[in-house]
Amino acid sequence: MNPVLLITGGSRGIGAATALLAARRGYAVAVNYSANEKAADDVIQQIHASGGRAFSFQGNVAVEAQVMAMFETIDTQLGRLTALVNNAGVVDVAQRVDEMSAARLKRMSTRHGGTGGAIVNVSSVAARLGGAGQYVDYAASKGAIDSFTMGLAKEVALEGIRVNAVRPGIIETDIHASGGQPDRARQMAPVVPLQRAGSALEVAQAILWLLSDESSYTTGTLLDVAGGR
Repeated sequence: MNPVLLITGGSRGIGAATALLAARRGYAVAVNYSANEKAADDVIQQIHASGGRAFSFQGNVAVEAQVMAMFETIDTQLGRLTALVNNAGVVDVAQRVDEMSAARLKRMSTRHGGTGGAIVNVSSVAARLGGAGQYVDYAASKGAIDSFTMGLAKEVALEGIRVNAVRPGIIETDIHASGGQPDRARQMAPVVPLQRAGSALEVAQAILWLLSDESSYTTGTLLDVAGGR
């Protein structure tokens, strides 16, 4: 049975690159998207063309009913979830995560009948740089992801779940165009020690390592993929 991976925000950029790489490495992939059905379908078609298993699932991860419906469909079409890449959405709650009403993580936890698994949250190097003058709000939200990663990792360490985060730097994706700066990656390259922007694939490779058994002694880690910045 293939391990089953859910990628939220998996229709483009780093999410899409992770979905394609995961499928090549034997995962059955659930690609979640909020609005861009065409982009999600394109990812699914590429996976199917290479012989992989994948389905796309529309849903807003901030809406509990949609999250639960998505999990029910994943159970039916792909099987029990064993890996999660949190590439979209923010969690803000003052309680143990496995006590949340949207019981996303309970599906993996051995405490709740699961078999364990791995979670990778997609943060940003902006969390430690601050995003001054451009994206302070974005940086702050990613700082919350970092705290969430470290706290959750400690909560579920004895429940068979590892939790880590990748922090990409300047990466060539269309997120820059969405923010009104399509050339931002090229313009920012001189401030990166490696003197270039990174690729979505390079981030995906780090994510897949953190999901794999090769990182079995790694949890609560923030892995920068930022060219030395």
